[in-house]
Parts: sequence; structure tokens; C-alpha cells
Amino acid sequence: MWVAVAPLVTFFEIALTRCTQAAKNLLGENFSGILTSDRHGAYNWVEIESRQLCWAHYMREFIKISERPGISQELGTALVKQQEKLFELWHRVRDGTLARCDFVELIQDIRILIKAKLQEAADYQIGAKEKTPLAKTVRTCRQLLKVEPAMWLFVTTIGVEPTNNAAERAIRPAVIWRRTSFGCQTQTGSTFVARMLTVVTTLKSQQRNVLEFLAQAVVAAREGKQAPCLLPQVGICSEEEDLLKAV
Repeated sequence: MWVAVAPLVTFFEIALTRCTQAAKNLLGENFSGILTSDRHGAYNWVEIESRQLCWAHYMREFIKISERPGISQELGTALVKQQEKLFELWHRVRDGTLARCDFVELIQDIRILIKAKLQEAADYQIGAKEKTPLAKTVRTCRQLLKVEPAMWLFVTTIGVEPTNNAAERAIRPAVIWRRTSFGCQTQTGSTFVARMLTVVTTLKSQQRNVLEFLAQAVVAAREGKQAPCLLPQVGICSEEEDLLKAV
């Protein structure tokens, strides 16, 4: 189950795979927006300069490292500390007590320290098949360093969030429904569910009446008229409009 979330539009799609092509089908191969996501490899075709990786996932990785013994614990504790400083500052930006320009300046030292710790861990030599706690830490930090520029886009780009919590919240009810209903067994069923999830979630984000919209859609279908539009009257952006082209 895939979901793409913009401020006024949420689009669901159910596919048989989580591969790169499924991500391209969801976003469009000519995607030109900013993608906030986890580090799933299916998104690697999007340019690193247009990506913001989720800091909630980074936080979990840093905590895992800090809970390992030896060198890992020291490195992980330092990373967690810097992450906490980062979000203390970010919360001040969100509540208006810290100017964006000051935030950008204060983040520089945090970024340098986090990158230095990741590099310190990555420089340790480990065996190709080594499975020690340190080896796990080294591999994780090497992976994070490859996408390090995508950790910081939210700092300088207004409107970009440091986490993909919006998508996580949107998909949670759908996942719970799937687990309690055993999902769909046909392509037709999957299409229906994806469209209904898209309609209901999008209307709620626009504070529109779901039942009224669905009633209008049924009446329009029976009378051969044009269905009501999911797009709001004002405030729609090009990325949101693109998400709805497949509905």
C-alpha cells in the first residue's frame, strides 16, 4: 500500500510490489517536487537535492546504535544528543520564537558534528560478513553518509517538514483496515479501496463532507453527469493536482 500526501490532497495506490517502478507510477517519472520519505531504495531515482529523509527514522537508528555496547554506544549517544538539539531548535522555529535565518546558522555546528560522528563510525574496518554490534553500526553509518545531504533540506526550504509523519498518519487507518478485513483479493477490489481511501482522506483534509460528496458522485454516475471534483476551489498546487490525475 502506497500513499502520497500533500497539504490538501492524499493519494492512495495498492500495488503488488514495492519496487522502483511502483514508486515512479505513484509520483510520476517526471516528478519535480520535493519528496519527504524514509530511506526505502525505491525512491533512489529521485535526485538527492529534491529529497528530505525522515528524521524520525534517523532518531530510531541513532537510538539503536546507542543501545549497542562499546564504541557503538559512545557514537550513538553523541548522535542522539545532537538530534535532540536539532529538534529543540526546530520546535522554536515552528512556534515562532526562533527566526529561520538564525536557525540555519545554529544548525551548521550540529550538521558538522553529526557528519563527523557518522564518518568516524564509517571509518572502522569490518569484515564483509562480520555480524558484530560494531559491524552493524558501521554499515548503518556508511549508508547514512551516502544520503547525508537529504537530511537537511528542511532547514533552508520553507514548507518542508523534517519527518514523513503526515504520510505515516494517513496510511495508519488503511493498514489497520487491511489487517482486520484481510485486504483485497482482486485488482478491481484494490482499485476501489485505493480510490475510496483517496476520496475520504482528501475530503477530510479539506474539511468537506464525505457522505455528501459520495452521494453527489452516485447521483452523477446514475444520471450520466460529470462527477464532483476532489480539488478544492482555491489553494491547489500543481503537485496536488498531479496526484489526482489517476483517480
